[in-house]
Amino acid sequence: MSLDLFSPLQLGAVRTPNRIYLAPLTRCRAEPGNVPCELNAEYYKQRASGGLLIAEATSVSPRGFGYPNTPGIFTDAHIAGWRKVTDAVHAAGGLIFLQLWHVGRISHPIFQPNGDAPVAPSAIRPRGQVFTGTGMEDYVTPRALDASEIPGIIAEYAHGAKAAKAAQFDGVEIHNANGYLLDQFLRDGTNQRTDSYGGPVENRSRLTLEVVKTVVDVWGADRVGIRFSPGGVFNDMRDSDPLRTFGYVLQQLEPLNLAFAHITRVTAQDLAHGAVEGIGPRELRPHYRGKIIANGGFTLESGNEALREGWADAVAFGVPFLANPDSPERFRRNAPLNEADPSTFYAPGAKGYTDYPALGA
Repeated sequence: MSLDLFSPLQLGAVRTPNRIYLAPLTRCRAEPGNVPCELNAEYYKQRASGGLLIAEATSVSPRGFGYPNTPGIFTDAHIAGWRKVTDAVHAAGGLIFLQLWHVGRISHPIFQPNGDAPVAPSAIRPRGQVFTGTGMEDYVTPRALDASEIPGIIAEYAHGAKAAKAAQFDGVEIHNANGYLLDQFLRDGTNQRTDSYGGPVENRSRLTLEVVKTVVDVWGADRVGIRFSPGGVFNDMRDSDPLRTFGYVLQQLEPLNLAFAHITRVTAQDLAHGAVEGIGPRELRPHYRGKIIANGGFTLESGNEALREGWADAVAFGVPFLANPDSPERFRRNAPLNEADPSTFYAPGAKGYTDYPALGA
């Protein structure tokens, strides 16, 4: 049988029926208290035919929020809310991992306990603005974490991992991409520390590796993945040598035998915002022999090509899966795709969320 996106894949401890995965997509539809709800359960259930669903970025800490109505995973209410989602997905025959998240500096005092400044590796204010729920505000200068606080950050990831297990997820993905806290520590454009968490890549990758190891202690390596965006510039990110930085951390992760590394490739949108061409899963494959999920503007054809060439084992689809809850079947039939409505990506309610029609609806 020829290898393609419809082929099953053993991904750590789980066997996915196909290699068409749902990428983690922030949708800003949690209920008050950052609690997942029945609407979220319906959304994920509709997409359960994907080989693996990677649920949206979910904060492990009260300080980890940076957007309105995004979910958390550190209280009993969060666990109960997410249990509605996992029960619905499992009843539909699907598999679902939760993405563990801390936004770091990509926040605003309005989201922080007591109106505090967001935290980061270094006190460097990101360019741009944040949506507070009522309007746009400039980012503020974050507070640099003291070294004595870092064990507490790691403990928050461990607690979030345990909570995700209690919510009956099939595994977790650590969000080390898109300019959020772990990515901020890893890249030298945002990490100007002079202690053991800054300077050379061996130090800058230390927090990533410590978080991975503590999450592995909870779940086992075969149910843990990690996401990177090596060429991305989203959230004012940069690195002087991304191939060395991400190549190094992937080499350090390989002996752990994680379920996967989820790596985004540079898209046309990234290039328009100053990204460097060519740093993605294809270029990083020589540094990592484990399973790679590729993400970033793929089609069925380009995804199959990546599999045939050996630099991806599966492909995560974002916007196409958002607008087409039955994406695997549409791909299989070569059927027309629904067009996504960007005005509803982060808006409340069912419109543009659970009302995209399936084939034959």
